[in-house]
Amino acid sequence: MKFLTLVLGLLVLATLGAQEGQDGKVAVTGAVATHDPTVVKVGQTYLRFSSGRGVPVAVSPDLIHWELGGQVFSQNPEWTSVKIPGSGDFWAPDVVLRGSQWRLYYAVSTFGSNRSAIGLAVNQALDPKRPTEGWVDRGTVLESFREDDFNAIDPQIAQDKAGEDWLVYGSFWSGIHMRLLAADGTLVPRGQDVALASRPEEPHALEGAYLLSHGGNYYLFVSFDFCCRGKRSTYNIRVGRSESFAGPYVDRDGKPLLQGGGTLLKASEDPDYGPGHNSVLDDGGKEYIVYHTYDARYGGMSRLRISLLGWDDAGWPLVP
Repeated sequence: MKFLTLVLGLLVLATLGAQEGQDGKVAVTGAVATHDPTVVKVGQTYLRFSSGRGVPVAVSPDLIHWELGGQVFSQNPEWTSVKIPGSGDFWAPDVVLRGSQWRLYYAVSTFGSNRSAIGLAVNQALDPKRPTEGWVDRGTVLESFREDDFNAIDPQIAQDKAGEDWLVYGSFWSGIHMRLLAADGTLVPRGQDVALASRPEEPHALEGAYLLSHGGNYYLFVSFDFCCRGKRSTYNIRVGRSESFAGPYVDRDGKPLLQGGGTLLKASEDPDYGPGHNSVLDDGGKEYIVYHTYDARYGGMSRLRISLLGWDDAGWPLVP
């Protein structure tokens, strides 16, 4: 029955758009080497932001053909090396539009450490022809220290039913959390910390959360296991669901994500290994899941993947 549901869901996906193949996948070309991608649409142009030096940007007219567009920061903001010695590349950006202001959240850390910070840059007039211009750094939004039980990386901005923004974040340690943001995009002082997902047993490996509202429910996507090992990467995308924005989130079998639950959504499949760190693009009512894999055809290099996000009759997401 689950197999039949998946097949029917993919048939629905294949009828939704001309730029996707019959399997619901977008056949991306050009500058598709990327890690932790997120895509926004400005006018008729798609902009992709990802992990890397200065937050790399790529540009596409159609989600298919991608060209490099520079980087948000020509030089890293001074605070990043002062607070996080040894940091270089910025990780896992998330970009949202609030009013007329674009906000870019990015992570500053070093591999394997929870001495980390999430920064914020803003742009009052993001020009898709010059996507690296106009960004002004606003400094630190959230920090974690070695004595903390959380890791302030992998930011994502989710909005509740009241229209308030929350910063979703976390990696390993005690897992995924979120905190309320003020109207200017910074943390509400002494705001509540809400725990969303955790893997209590070793190796505590989950990160890259994305909280999505769909069909009256909320869905929490997370990446289990290990990235960044090329063809040996074991990343996989999991999901849980809740009727409440703050949870509790449970998987299809009813296991809470706070207890290590998570329904498998996308796993390794030759030649794409370690699919993970997804975001979701809502393009005029069509939802696309955006993520990276490690492509065995290119020596395990991380590369962009985009597919239509479908839904089965029980309200669970489908990814081809």
